[in-house]
Amino acid sequence: MSRFEDARILMYSHDTFGLGHLRRCRTIAHALVEEHRGLSVLIISGSTIAGAFDYRTRVDFIKIPSVIKLRSGEYTSMESHIDLQETLKMRQSIIRHTAESFQPDIFIVDKEPMGLRGEVEETLTYLKTRGTTLVLGLRDVMDAPHLLEAEWQRNDVLRKIGQFYDRIWVYGPPEFYDPLQGLDVPASMRAKMDFVGFLQRSVTPDPSRESRKAGDYILVTTGGGGDGADLIHDVVHAYKHDPSLTHKALVVLGPYMPTDQRRKLLRKSAKIPYIEVIEFDNRMEELIAGATSVVSMGGYNTYCEILSFDKPALIVPRVNPREEQLIRARRASELGLVEMLEPEEARDPARMAAALKNLPKRPAPSQSKQSLRLEGLPHISRIVGDILDVKRGSHLSLVKL
Repeated sequence: MSRFEDARILMYSHDTFGLGHLRRCRTIAHALVEEHRGLSVLIISGSTIAGAFDYRTRVDFIKIPSVIKLRSGEYTSMESHIDLQETLKMRQSIIRHTAESFQPDIFIVDKEPMGLRGEVEETLTYLKTRGTTLVLGLRDVMDAPHLLEAEWQRNDVLRKIGQFYDRIWVYGPPEFYDPLQGLDVPASMRAKMDFVGFLQRSVTPDPSRESRKAGDYILVTTGGGGDGADLIHDVVHAYKHDPSLTHKALVVLGPYMPTDQRRKLLRKSAKIPYIEVIEFDNRMEELIAGATSVVSMGGYNTYCEILSFDKPALIVPRVNPREEQLIRARRASELGLVEMLEPEEARDPARMAAALKNLPKRPAPSQSKQSLRLEGLPHISRIVGDILDVKRGSHLSLVKL
Protein backbone atom coordinates (compact mmCIF):
# COMPACT_ATOMS: atom_id res chain seq x y z
CA MET A 1 0.00 0.00 0.00
CA SER A 2 1.34 3.44 -0.91
CA ARG A 3 0.61 6.82 0.61
CA PHE A 4 -0.09 10.03 -1.31
CA GLU A 5 -0.99 12.94 0.94
CA ASP A 6 -3.90 14.95 -0.44
CA ALA A 7 -3.84 13.26 -3.85
CA ARG A 8 -7.17 13.68 -5.62
CA ILE A 9 -8.99 11.88 -8.40
CA LEU A 10 -12.16 13.20 -10.01
CA MET A 11 -14.38 10.77 -11.91
CA TYR A 12 -17.24 11.56 -14.31
CA SER A 13 -20.17 9.19 -14.82
CA HIS A 14 -22.93 10.60 -17.02
CA ASP A 15 -25.59 7.99 -16.00
CA THR A 16 -28.67 8.45 -18.15
CA PHE A 17 -30.29 5.01 -18.36
CA GLY A 18 -28.95 2.32 -16.06
CA LEU A 19 -26.55 1.74 -13.19
CA GLY A 20 -23.52 0.57 -15.17
CA HIS A 21 -21.43 3.74 -15.26
CA LEU A 22 -21.82 4.62 -11.59
CA ARG A 23 -21.23 1.06 -10.40
CA ARG A 24 -18.07 0.82 -12.51
CA CYS A 25 -16.74 4.16 -11.23
CA ARG A 26 -17.56 3.24 -7.64
CA THR A 27 -15.76 -0.10 -7.99
CA ILE A 28 -12.63 1.60 -9.32
CA ALA A 29 -12.78 4.35 -6.67
CA HIS A 30 -13.02 1.82 -3.82
CA ALA A 31 -10.06 -0.15 -5.15
CA LEU A 32 -7.95 3.02 -5.45
CA VAL A 33 -8.53 4.30 -1.92
CA GLU A 34 -7.89 0.83 -0.53
CA GLU A 35 -4.53 0.69 -2.29
CA HIS A 36 -3.39 4.31 -1.84
CA ARG A 37 -3.67 5.98 1.57
CA GLY A 38 -4.22 9.73 1.51
CA LEU A 39 -5.96 9.52 -1.87
CA SER A 40 -9.49 10.99 -2.19
CA VAL A 41 -11.90 10.20 -5.02
CA LEU A 42 -14.92 12.32 -5.96
CA ILE A 43 -17.44 10.93 -8.45
CA ILE A 44 -19.64 13.26 -10.51
CA SER A 45 -22.82 11.31 -11.28
CA GLY A 46 -26.12 11.94 -13.00
CA SER A 47 -27.70 8.83 -11.48
CA THR A 48 -31.02 9.40 -9.74
CA ILE A 49 -30.06 6.84 -7.10
CA ALA A 50 -26.39 7.66 -6.56
CA GLY A 51 -27.17 8.08 -2.86
CA ALA A 52 -28.61 4.58 -2.55
CA PHE A 53 -25.14 3.02 -2.55
CA ASP A 54 -22.60 3.01 0.24
CA TYR A 55 -19.18 4.61 -0.30
CA ARG A 56 -15.92 3.87 1.43
CA THR A 57 -14.03 6.48 3.43
CA ARG A 58 -12.38 9.01 1.08
CA VAL A 59 -14.88 8.28 -1.71
CA ASP A 60 -17.78 10.68 -2.23
CA PHE A 61 -20.08 11.81 -5.02
CA ILE A 62 -21.53 15.00 -6.45
CA LYS A 63 -25.02 14.66 -7.90
CA ILE A 64 -25.74 16.60 -11.10
CA PRO A 65 -29.30 17.04 -12.47
CA SER A 66 -30.53 13.82 -14.01
CA VAL A 67 -31.12 13.32 -17.71
CA ILE A 68 -32.99 10.22 -18.82
CA LYS A 69 -32.17 8.29 -21.97
CA LEU A 70 -35.29 6.91 -23.62
CA ARG A 71 -35.37 3.52 -25.34
CA SER A 72 -35.31 5.39 -28.67
CA GLY A 73 -31.88 6.75 -27.75
CA GLU A 74 -33.16 10.32 -27.26
CA TYR A 75 -32.70 12.25 -24.01
CA THR A 76 -35.08 14.17 -21.78
CA SER A 77 -34.78 15.99 -18.46
CA MET A 78 -35.76 14.05 -15.35
CA GLU A 79 -37.91 17.02 -14.35
CA SER A 80 -40.51 17.47 -17.08
CA HIS A 81 -40.92 21.19 -16.39
CA ILE A 82 -37.23 21.93 -17.07
CA ASP A 83 -35.97 22.20 -20.65
CA LEU A 84 -33.28 19.69 -21.65
CA GLN A 85 -30.88 22.44 -22.73
CA GLU A 86 -31.27 24.20 -19.39
CA THR A 87 -30.54 20.95 -17.59
CA LEU A 88 -27.43 20.39 -19.70
CA LYS A 89 -26.22 23.93 -18.93
CA MET A 90 -26.61 23.29 -15.20
CA ARG A 91 -24.75 19.99 -15.46
CA GLN A 92 -21.92 21.57 -17.43
CA SER A 93 -21.57 24.40 -14.92
CA ILE A 94 -21.53 22.06 -11.90
CA ILE A 95 -18.93 19.81 -13.54
CA ARG A 96 -16.64 22.76 -14.33
CA HIS A 97 -16.98 24.34 -10.87
CA THR A 98 -16.40 21.00 -9.16
CA ALA A 99 -13.17 20.56 -11.09
CA GLU A 100 -12.06 24.10 -10.21
CA SER A 101 -12.76 23.56 -6.51
CA PHE A 102 -11.47 19.99 -6.21
CA GLN A 103 -8.30 20.52 -8.31
CA PRO A 104 -7.76 16.83 -9.17
CA ASP A 105 -4.44 15.23 -10.03
CA ILE A 106 -6.26 12.81 -12.33
CA PHE A 107 -9.63 13.13 -14.10
CA ILE A 108 -11.21 9.85 -15.24
CA VAL A 109 -14.11 10.08 -17.71
CA ASP A 110 -16.28 6.97 -18.06
CA LYS A 111 -17.22 5.91 -21.59
CA GLU A 112 -18.42 9.23 -23.07
CA PRO A 113 -15.22 11.03 -24.20
CA MET A 114 -16.76 14.52 -24.23
CA GLY A 115 -19.54 13.71 -21.76
CA LEU A 116 -23.26 13.83 -22.43
CA ARG A 117 -23.79 16.22 -25.35
CA GLY A 118 -20.23 17.51 -24.90
CA GLU A 119 -20.75 18.67 -21.32
CA VAL A 120 -17.22 17.86 -20.07
CA GLU A 121 -15.28 19.40 -22.97
CA GLU A 122 -14.99 22.76 -21.22
CA THR A 123 -13.74 21.03 -18.07
CA LEU A 124 -11.23 18.97 -20.06
CA THR A 125 -9.90 22.19 -21.61
CA TYR A 126 -9.52 23.78 -18.18
CA LEU A 127 -7.87 20.77 -16.54
CA LYS A 128 -5.51 20.30 -19.49
CA THR A 129 -4.09 23.78 -18.89
CA ARG A 130 -3.30 23.00 -15.24
CA GLY A 131 -1.57 19.68 -15.89
CA THR A 132 -4.21 17.24 -14.70
CA THR A 133 -3.73 13.76 -16.17
CA LEU A 134 -6.81 13.10 -18.29
CA VAL A 135 -7.96 9.49 -18.60
CA LEU A 136 -10.72 8.03 -20.76
CA GLY A 137 -12.14 4.72 -19.53
CA LEU A 138 -13.84 2.52 -22.15
CA ARG A 139 -15.91 -0.62 -21.68
CA ASP A 140 -14.66 -3.84 -23.25
CA VAL A 141 -17.40 -3.29 -25.86
CA MET A 142 -18.72 0.14 -26.82
CA ASP A 143 -21.13 -0.62 -29.67
CA ALA A 144 -21.24 -2.11 -33.15
CA PRO A 145 -18.38 -0.49 -35.13
CA HIS A 146 -20.67 1.12 -37.73
CA LEU A 147 -22.87 2.67 -35.04
CA LEU A 148 -19.95 3.93 -32.95
CA GLU A 149 -18.17 5.32 -36.00
CA ALA A 150 -21.25 7.25 -37.13
CA GLU A 151 -21.81 8.68 -33.66
CA TRP A 152 -18.20 9.72 -33.19
CA GLN A 153 -17.87 11.18 -36.69
CA ARG A 154 -20.85 13.46 -36.08
CA ASN A 155 -19.13 14.92 -33.03
CA ASP A 156 -15.49 14.79 -34.19
CA VAL A 157 -14.75 12.56 -31.20
CA LEU A 158 -11.59 10.78 -32.38
CA ARG A 159 -9.78 14.07 -32.98
CA LYS A 160 -10.89 15.40 -29.59
CA ILE A 161 -9.74 12.25 -27.79
CA GLY A 162 -6.31 12.75 -29.33
CA GLN A 163 -6.35 16.42 -28.36
CA PHE A 164 -7.34 16.02 -24.71
CA TYR A 165 -6.60 12.57 -23.28
CA ASP A 166 -3.26 11.38 -21.92
CA ARG A 167 -4.37 7.80 -21.26
CA ILE A 168 -7.11 5.45 -22.50
CA TRP A 169 -8.01 2.49 -20.32
CA VAL A 170 -10.01 -0.40 -21.77
CA TYR A 171 -11.81 -2.32 -19.03
CA GLY A 172 -11.22 -5.72 -20.60
CA PRO A 173 -8.43 -7.93 -22.01
CA PRO A 174 -7.32 -7.44 -25.65
CA GLU A 175 -8.12 -11.02 -26.61
CA PHE A 176 -11.78 -10.60 -25.61
CA TYR A 177 -12.69 -7.60 -27.77
CA ASP A 178 -11.29 -4.32 -29.06
CA PRO A 179 -13.88 -1.58 -28.40
CA LEU A 180 -12.47 0.55 -31.24
CA GLN A 181 -12.18 -2.17 -33.86
CA GLY A 182 -13.42 -1.08 -37.27
CA LEU A 183 -12.62 2.57 -36.59
CA ASP A 184 -9.76 4.45 -38.24
CA VAL A 185 -7.86 5.06 -35.00
CA PRO A 186 -4.61 7.05 -35.36
CA ALA A 187 -1.43 5.29 -34.20
CA SER A 188 -0.82 8.09 -31.69
CA MET A 189 -4.16 7.28 -30.04
CA ARG A 190 -3.51 3.53 -30.08
CA ALA A 191 -0.25 4.20 -28.24
CA LYS A 192 -2.25 5.69 -25.35
CA MET A 193 -4.46 2.59 -24.96
CA ASP A 194 -3.99 0.15 -22.12
CA PHE A 195 -6.18 -2.98 -21.94
CA VAL A 196 -6.30 -3.27 -18.15
CA GLY A 197 -8.56 -6.35 -17.93
CA PHE A 198 -12.00 -6.95 -16.45
CA LEU A 199 -12.83 -5.41 -13.08
CA GLN A 200 -13.06 -8.17 -10.46
CA ARG A 201 -15.79 -7.89 -7.85
CA SER A 202 -15.82 -9.16 -4.29
CA VAL A 203 -18.17 -9.32 -1.32
CA THR A 204 -17.47 -7.51 1.92
CA PRO A 205 -19.40 -9.18 4.79
CA ASP A 206 -22.00 -6.95 6.40
CA PRO A 207 -22.98 -8.23 9.88
CA SER A 208 -26.02 -5.94 9.98
CA ARG A 209 -27.48 -7.45 6.83
CA GLU A 210 -29.52 -10.64 6.81
CA SER A 211 -27.96 -12.92 4.23
CA ARG A 212 -29.99 -15.12 1.93
CA LYS A 213 -29.40 -18.84 1.93
CA ALA A 214 -26.67 -19.36 -0.63
CA GLY A 215 -27.00 -21.86 -3.42
CA ASP A 216 -30.76 -22.26 -3.61
CA TYR A 217 -31.80 -19.77 -6.28
CA ILE A 218 -31.25 -18.68 -9.85
CA LEU A 219 -30.72 -14.93 -9.91
CA VAL A 220 -32.53 -13.05 -12.67
CA THR A 221 -31.27 -9.49 -13.07
CA THR A 222 -31.59 -6.84 -15.77
CA GLY A 223 -29.36 -4.21 -14.16
CA GLY A 224 -31.16 -0.89 -13.88
CA GLY A 225 -34.29 -2.49 -15.34
CA GLY A 226 -35.22 0.34 -17.69
CA ASP A 227 -35.36 -2.06 -20.62
CA GLY A 228 -35.48 -5.35 -18.73
CA ALA A 229 -39.19 -6.15 -18.62
CA ASP A 230 -39.13 -8.39 -21.71
CA LEU A 231 -36.53 -10.73 -20.25
CA ILE A 232 -38.42 -11.07 -16.96
CA HIS A 233 -41.67 -11.68 -18.85
CA ASP A 234 -39.90 -14.46 -20.76
CA VAL A 235 -38.72 -16.07 -17.50
CA VAL A 236 -42.21 -15.90 -15.98
CA HIS A 237 -43.80 -17.35 -19.13
CA ALA A 238 -41.27 -20.22 -19.09
CA TYR A 239 -42.33 -21.12 -15.53
CA LYS A 240 -46.01 -20.95 -16.52
CA HIS A 241 -45.38 -23.12 -19.58
CA ASP A 242 -43.40 -25.89 -17.88
CA PRO A 243 -44.70 -27.16 -14.49
CA SER A 244 -41.55 -29.27 -14.11
CA LEU A 245 -39.47 -26.09 -13.84
CA THR A 246 -39.21 -25.84 -10.07
CA HIS A 247 -35.86 -24.11 -9.47
CA LYS A 248 -36.31 -21.17 -7.12
CA ALA A 249 -35.78 -17.89 -9.00
CA LEU A 250 -34.94 -14.57 -7.36
CA VAL A 251 -35.90 -11.76 -9.74
CA VAL A 252 -34.52 -8.22 -9.30
CA LEU A 253 -36.58 -5.76 -11.32
CA GLY A 254 -34.20 -2.80 -11.10
CA PRO A 255 -34.92 0.78 -9.98
CA TYR A 256 -35.53 2.18 -13.46
CA MET A 257 -38.23 -0.22 -14.59
CA PRO A 258 -41.38 1.76 -15.58
CA THR A 259 -44.17 1.55 -13.01
CA ASP A 260 -46.76 -0.09 -15.29
CA GLN A 261 -44.33 -2.85 -16.30
CA ARG A 262 -43.30 -3.35 -12.68
CA ARG A 263 -46.92 -3.80 -11.58
CA LYS A 264 -47.67 -6.23 -14.39
CA LEU A 265 -44.65 -8.39 -13.57
CA LEU A 266 -45.40 -8.40 -9.85
CA ARG A 267 -48.96 -9.52 -10.60
CA LYS A 268 -47.88 -12.27 -13.01
CA SER A 269 -45.06 -13.64 -10.88
CA ALA A 270 -47.21 -13.73 -7.72
CA LYS A 271 -49.04 -16.72 -9.23
CA ILE A 272 -45.84 -18.79 -9.43
CA PRO A 273 -44.60 -20.17 -6.07
CA TYR A 274 -41.04 -20.66 -7.28
CA ILE A 275 -40.46 -17.00 -8.16
CA GLU A 276 -39.58 -14.29 -5.64
CA VAL A 277 -39.45 -10.71 -6.89
CA ILE A 278 -37.64 -7.78 -5.31
CA GLU A 279 -37.36 -4.30 -6.78
CA PHE A 280 -33.78 -3.32 -5.98
CA ASP A 281 -30.74 -4.30 -3.95
CA ASN A 282 -27.72 -2.04 -3.59
CA ARG A 283 -25.43 -5.03 -2.96
CA MET A 284 -25.93 -7.08 -6.09
CA GLU A 285 -22.53 -8.69 -5.59
CA GLU A 286 -23.91 -10.61 -2.60
CA LEU A 287 -26.92 -11.83 -4.56
CA ILE A 288 -24.76 -13.06 -7.43
CA ALA A 289 -22.24 -14.68 -5.07
CA GLY A 290 -25.05 -16.63 -3.40
CA ALA A 291 -26.82 -17.76 -6.58
CA THR A 292 -26.48 -21.16 -8.24
CA SER A 293 -26.51 -19.38 -11.60
CA VAL A 294 -27.43 -16.09 -13.24
CA VAL A 295 -29.84 -14.95 -15.96
CA SER A 296 -29.08 -11.48 -17.27
CA MET A 297 -28.90 -9.17 -20.27
CA GLY A 298 -25.11 -9.16 -20.11
CA GLY A 299 -24.32 -5.58 -19.15
CA TYR A 300 -20.69 -4.91 -18.28
CA ASN A 301 -20.96 -5.00 -14.48
CA THR A 302 -23.10 -8.14 -14.32
CA TYR A 303 -20.75 -9.87 -16.74
CA CYS A 304 -17.77 -9.00 -14.52
CA GLU A 305 -19.67 -10.35 -11.51
CA ILE A 306 -20.51 -13.59 -13.35
CA LEU A 307 -16.80 -14.10 -14.01
CA SER A 308 -15.72 -12.94 -10.54
CA PHE A 309 -18.01 -15.33 -8.68
CA ASP A 310 -17.68 -18.04 -11.35
CA LYS A 311 -21.40 -18.54 -11.97
CA PRO A 312 -23.03 -20.47 -14.83
CA ALA A 313 -24.92 -17.83 -16.81
CA LEU A 314 -27.62 -17.43 -19.43
CA ILE A 315 -27.48 -14.11 -21.25
CA VAL A 316 -30.34 -12.65 -23.30
CA PRO A 317 -28.88 -9.37 -24.56
CA ARG A 318 -30.47 -6.10 -25.56
CA VAL A 319 -30.08 -5.64 -29.33
CA ASN A 320 -31.08 -1.98 -29.80
CA PRO A 321 -30.51 0.93 -29.84
CA ARG A 322 -26.98 -0.26 -28.95
CA GLU A 323 -25.50 -3.67 -29.79
CA GLU A 324 -22.97 -3.66 -26.93
CA GLN A 325 -24.66 -6.44 -24.94
CA LEU A 326 -25.21 -8.55 -28.06
CA ILE A 327 -21.54 -8.33 -29.05
CA ARG A 328 -20.34 -9.15 -25.51
CA ALA A 329 -22.74 -12.09 -25.17
CA ARG A 330 -21.81 -13.55 -28.57
CA ARG A 331 -18.10 -13.29 -27.80
CA ALA A 332 -18.49 -14.82 -24.33
CA SER A 333 -20.62 -17.61 -25.81
CA GLU A 334 -17.99 -18.29 -28.50
CA LEU A 335 -15.40 -18.69 -25.75
CA GLY A 336 -17.63 -21.09 -23.81
CA LEU A 337 -17.98 -18.75 -20.85
CA VAL A 338 -21.79 -18.33 -20.95
CA GLU A 339 -24.89 -19.59 -22.74
CA MET A 340 -26.69 -17.06 -24.91
CA LEU A 341 -30.20 -16.81 -26.33
CA GLU A 342 -31.24 -14.16 -28.81
CA PRO A 343 -34.31 -12.20 -27.59
CA GLU A 344 -36.59 -13.91 -30.13
CA GLU A 345 -35.35 -17.31 -28.94
CA ALA A 346 -36.01 -16.38 -25.31
CA ARG A 347 -39.61 -15.49 -26.21
CA ASP A 348 -40.27 -19.20 -26.90
CA PRO A 349 -41.37 -20.43 -23.44
CA ALA A 350 -40.39 -24.03 -24.14
CA ARG A 351 -36.89 -23.03 -25.19
CA MET A 352 -36.48 -20.67 -22.26
CA ALA A 353 -37.74 -23.30 -19.81
CA ALA A 354 -35.24 -25.84 -21.14
CA ALA A 355 -32.39 -23.30 -20.79
CA LEU A 356 -33.42 -22.46 -17.21
CA LYS A 357 -33.67 -26.12 -16.17
CA ASN A 358 -30.22 -26.84 -17.54
CA LEU A 359 -28.57 -23.66 -16.25
CA PRO A 360 -27.50 -24.73 -12.72
CA LYS A 361 -25.84 -27.82 -14.26
CA ARG A 362 -23.94 -25.79 -16.85
CA PRO A 363 -20.13 -25.60 -16.39
CA ALA A 364 -18.90 -22.49 -14.60
CA PRO A 365 -16.82 -20.00 -16.63
CA SER A 366 -13.60 -21.21 -14.97
CA GLN A 367 -14.14 -24.65 -16.52
CA SER A 368 -13.66 -23.22 -20.00
CA LYS A 369 -10.15 -23.13 -21.41
CA GLN A 370 -10.17 -19.33 -21.48
CA SER A 371 -8.20 -17.04 -19.18
CA LEU A 372 -10.69 -14.83 -17.35
CA ARG A 373 -8.23 -11.93 -16.99
CA LEU A 374 -9.76 -10.18 -13.99
CA GLU A 375 -6.73 -8.05 -13.16
CA GLY A 376 -8.28 -4.66 -14.03
CA LEU A 377 -8.39 -3.16 -10.52
CA PRO A 378 -4.80 -3.94 -9.46
CA HIS A 379 -3.60 -2.86 -12.90
CA ILE A 380 -5.40 0.50 -12.59
CA SER A 381 -4.06 0.95 -9.05
CA ARG A 382 -0.50 0.44 -10.30
CA ILE A 383 -0.97 2.92 -13.15
CA VAL A 384 -2.45 5.51 -10.79
CA GLY A 385 0.43 4.99 -8.36
CA ASP A 386 2.93 5.55 -11.16
CA ILE A 387 1.16 8.73 -12.30
CA LEU A 388 1.04 10.13 -8.76
CA ASP A 389 4.69 9.21 -8.16
CA VAL A 390 5.69 11.22 -11.20
CA LYS A 391 3.48 14.16 -10.18
CA ARG A 392 4.80 14.17 -6.62
CA GLY A 393 8.36 13.87 -7.91
CA SER A 394 7.87 16.82 -10.24
CA HIS A 395 6.37 18.84 -7.40
CA LEU A 396 9.33 18.12 -5.11
CA SER A 397 11.74 19.11 -7.88
CA LEU A 398 9.94 22.43 -8.30
CA VAL A 399 10.01 23.02 -4.53
CA LYS A 400 13.78 22.41 -4.44
CA LEU A 401 14.29 24.84 -7.32
